[in-house]
Amino acid sequence: MSAVQDLPPKGGDIPEFQQIMGHPRPLWMLFMTEFWERFAFYGIRWALTLYIVTQFYGGEGSGQDPASKLYGAYLALVYAAAIFGGYIADKVLGYQRSILLGAVIMAAGLFMVSMPNQQIFTLGLATIISGNGLFKPNISTMVGKLYAVGDERRDSGFTIFYMGINLGAFIAPILTAALANHLMGGTVDAPAYKIVFITAGIGMLISLVWFWFGRVHLKGIGRPPGGDDSKGKVLYVLIGALLAIPVIYFLLSISAETLQWYVLTPMFVALCGLLLAEGIKEGAVSRDKTIAMLLIFVFNILFWMFFEQAGSSFTFLADEIVNRQFGSWTFPTGWFQSVNSIAIIVLAPIIAWIWVKMGTKNPSIPRKFGLGLIFNGFAFLLLMFALSSLLGADGKIPFWTLFMVYVIQSVGELCLSPIGLSMVTKLAPLRLVGFGMGGWFLSTGIGNNLSGIFAAMVSGETGMTTASAYAGYKMGFWILLIFGVLLFLIAPLIQKLMHGVK
Repeated sequence: MSAVQDLPPKGGDIPEFQQIMGHPRPLWMLFMTEFWERFAFYGIRWALTLYIVTQFYGGEGSGQDPASKLYGAYLALVYAAAIFGGYIADKVLGYQRSILLGAVIMAAGLFMVSMPNQQIFTLGLATIISGNGLFKPNISTMVGKLYAVGDERRDSGFTIFYMGINLGAFIAPILTAALANHLMGGTVDAPAYKIVFITAGIGMLISLVWFWFGRVHLKGIGRPPGGDDSKGKVLYVLIGALLAIPVIYFLLSISAETLQWYVLTPMFVALCGLLLAEGIKEGAVSRDKTIAMLLIFVFNILFWMFFEQAGSSFTFLADEIVNRQFGSWTFPTGWFQSVNSIAIIVLAPIIAWIWVKMGTKNPSIPRKFGLGLIFNGFAFLLLMFALSSLLGADGKIPFWTLFMVYVIQSVGELCLSPIGLSMVTKLAPLRLVGFGMGGWFLSTGIGNNLSGIFAAMVSGETGMTTASAYAGYKMGFWILLIFGVLLFLIAPLIQKLMHGVK
């Protein structure tokens, strides 16, 4: 490949890519890079809260509250860090180098959490967060940069990319839970969590190597701004990322409520202000699109607040209040984490087909978001029914109920999440697309921190009971239903602000 081809495209031009299955060849490389990164991320998701309670709180139910809050704060900061990573890629380092540097840092953090020391464990989480901030928003932005703004394949490309996320998320819990149950003395009742974290670290190294060798096919897409290949900038960003780790450690150590009101909320307000100011600078149409995007961010927070119970309250529910026995075999708690992913893989083509068949009656982006909230609410309605009417003599609810909760939530996710990634690339101010993607992930992160606070409430001070679970999930149902219907009603106003973006 010539040196000219390696230069960043000028003026937003898209290079001529070889097409594979109707899409640019680099999409498939990004697909597999994201597959392995998500394998690493979701490989530890099912184990974190259970490990915290077992390793640092002696297995006592009282440990569920702090475990849920730390888990929520971890997820929140993973997504909040995306703001800085998106901005650094936009203005300083370029997308390719940001992804590579982030992958190295994340891998180090994943190996650190395997050490059975609470301080090192938390420091490992902080290291993962620092690296993920450089990785996550920028690989998603790279997908959008493979297509011209008016290219009708863009949404389809994001859907394919989203399948890579879910393939990694599907395989990881099955493999890591199986390894934890059978290696290093682990059993279903007492998994060897260390092997979970080590396996995830190896997955992250594979992601790093895959992108390192595959980036040649990008033909300059994602190179540093202005073609500035200075290695000094990489060193400066690395130093900044390392200095951020103790700061993140401190944020993980404070209460989730303090993190919410004094860190995440001010960050979100400031980000909205910066994006809106840039939108106003670009003109009335850009201003309106930015306002529409920010409104949807708010509803996105609510969706993830209740969706992201999977790694916290739903995990404790599965471990203690769901009948997982099939004869002499016990369904591993961690395997529930794969239900969402396999449901996404199976249902995504069906829902995409439904949207196409609806033609001109296809719901607008805001109404699809409203449907996402409502389906999420239906999942909580099923849990309410199970906890009030389906309890067995052993005090547990049937296996199928939690299984179907994940399936119903997956339908809601398909109405919202893949469309959200594409929406940001279409609505964000042109000069701050990466920053806008960071805003999407920050809104998701705020929802995740609130999910930890909500999960802690569901567990109570002494651990989850059927009564505490029912009360919490009932509240979740009504909040999701009310705001889902509200978004449905105001959708025409938001659609008008989007100026024809679909």
